[in-house]
Amino acid sequence: MKKPLVGILMGSESDLPVMEKAMEVLKEMGVPYEVEISSAHRLPEKTANYARQARKRGIEVLIAGAGLAAHLAGALASHTTLPVIGVPIKSGALEGVDALYSTVQMPPGVPVATVGIDGAKNGAYLACEILSIKYPEIAKKLEDFRRKTRKSLDEKSKVLKGRKP
Repeated sequence: MKKPLVGILMGSESDLPVMEKAMEVLKEMGVPYEVEISSAHRLPEKTANYARQARKRGIEVLIAGAGLAAHLAGALASHTTLPVIGVPIKSGALEGVDALYSTVQMPPGVPVATVGIDGAKNGAYLACEILSIKYPEIAKKLEDFRRKTRKSLDEKSKVLKGRKP
């Protein structure tokens, strides 16, 4: 897997600190990705063209992070039938709740899978789960990750049980 399988888009550079968490997960899982800044409102043609061309270029899942009105994921979904995962980003007076509602409330037939506010890590894990249907090596890495997580939590629980109140 050398060509990007996941396209990560964000509405502006200010979204990068959140979306870098998705990049970290994809790197850890060995999933190639590409990154773009493409605002649904300020760069609508670029956004539409990206979505229309993604499948032809080998992209299989899109992750879109945006705050405030957060129409990026929906704009992408309106131009492709690839799975789109929306990451609402905390910003503005409503601290991301507006972005959550904008991302999750799509009309019938144009779905966007939506993770929690600033949930870029979960967006990447969800992308990996989607890809794991086709790529057994990603499925294996996800299983290993879950196993390590369970083991770590079990060990932490044993330490806590050993503490005196």
